[in-house]
Amino acid sequence: MSTVAPPPAVLIVPGLRDHVPEHWQTVLGNKLPGARTVAPVTTDRLSCDVQVAALDEALSEISGPVVLVAHSVGVITVAHWAQRHTRPIQGALLATPPDLETPMPEGHPSRDDLGANGWLPVPRAPLPFPSIVAASTDDPLAGFAPVAALARAWGSRLVDLGPVGHLNPAAGYGEWPQAEQYVRELSGEGR
Repeated sequence: MSTVAPPPAVLIVPGLRDHVPEHWQTVLGNKLPGARTVAPVTTDRLSCDVQVAALDEALSEISGPVVLVAHSVGVITVAHWAQRHTRPIQGALLATPPDLETPMPEGHPSRDDLGANGWLPVPRAPLPFPSIVAASTDDPLAGFAPVAALARAWGSRLVDLGPVGHLNPAAGYGEWPQAEQYVRELSGEGR
């Protein structure tokens, strides 16, 4: 008699703005049984090391396979984490990573602040797990070409989402139904 393995746990990796109730990650997390979210960082929020440690701590609480669902700077956190840790990851959905190497719009950290806090340079080594980079063609935090270059460097499949801004509530995205499809794909459902 064969047993069916349980589906991987889903771990949501928010960007620097952490948990936003109407964000697609929050909506997705509420829909998926057992989904977890990396706990908000309360001190040194802009520190890459602190964000990577928070991700690693959340992963240490999950014993089985994991699919990461990252957005914005959460994507860059995943890339930095992957360079420092070897825990197996089943797959990662990496939505609208920002281009931290060009000046950010008003209200976002400066390039100097990002560098001083360990975010730069952005890792470009291939990720040791399957990944999907979902990119917007009109993201105010990243041009499509730099995101496509990151996807190539990471060995990720690139998905062109079209003009969806930064894929956040400010761009009109609460629910993002395609995220569930990508999570199912990365989870190995339907194989």
